[in-house]
Amino acid sequence: MRITRTDLALETVEDLRCGGDISRLDGVAVAEYTRQGYGVTDVRVTSPQGAASLGKPEGRYITVDLRPYFRREEQFFRRAVECLACELRTLLPGTGEDCPVLVAGLGNRGMTADAVGPLALESLLVTRHMVRALPRQFRGFTPVSALAPGVLAATGMETLELLRGAVQATGSAAVIAIDALAARCRDRLCATVQLGDTGLIPGSGVGNHRKAINARTLGIPVVAVGVPTVIAASLLGESGGEDEPLFLTPRDIDEKVRELGRLIGYGVSLALQEGLSVEDVTGLLG
Repeated sequence: MRITRTDLALETVEDLRCGGDISRLDGVAVAEYTRQGYGVTDVRVTSPQGAASLGKPEGRYITVDLRPYFRREEQFFRRAVECLACELRTLLPGTGEDCPVLVAGLGNRGMTADAVGPLALESLLVTRHMVRALPRQFRGFTPVSALAPGVLAATGMETLELLRGAVQATGSAAVIAIDALAARCRDRLCATVQLGDTGLIPGSGVGNHRKAINARTLGIPVVAVGVPTVIAASLLGESGGEDEPLFLTPRDIDEKVRELGRLIGYGVSLALQEGLSVEDVTGLLG
């Protein structure tokens, strides 16, 4: 099995740009800008033709280039968190006490390249219980619940099944699903965050397709937050064989996944709790 796909809409756009101007493709619009010193690319797919060309559902795909973060530029963490929070907020249906949100950290905590979702929950400000117990003190806060559903082999249950139950129990108005992705370009491994409003299919990047998690299957908006952590070895001229495809990760994957989990946890927290700062989140997490 040869896997050459990518989970990143930006990489598909770049392929289409070869030999032509993407702006001329019906149903696809691309905007590039800088926020807090980080490059952002906003891809909007607005027609069935555009969806077919990109192989992605209609919707928005926002990519943040994190290379300034790993160059440790001035105030790199704070600026990256604020960039992610601002972009993520544009995809949410709303925030505040009337818009409870479930944050799902997808993936296998015991497998480093697949652990970014569960690790992000460790830096997420979970507030549902505080809002319920102390409504006056936490007035205006978004009620946030968190769930790390694990993987099918460990639970015997599809991630979608677990999320449906959690959504029903918490009365969530939206889901934010955090997961690891697959890239086509090695330079984007652990150096990119993709945000999207079309949900996701767990495991699709490595050919292990599970049931889709999106607005159609859950009945509420689903915002996906993903970090590419693997690339198919076949794209680099290597192979693990037809029956055992090989995937590669960066050499320092452990350190980077831990950092990215913390970054995403803070970014989601600030997106959901408008008015808080990075320092506020640190104090509340402590």
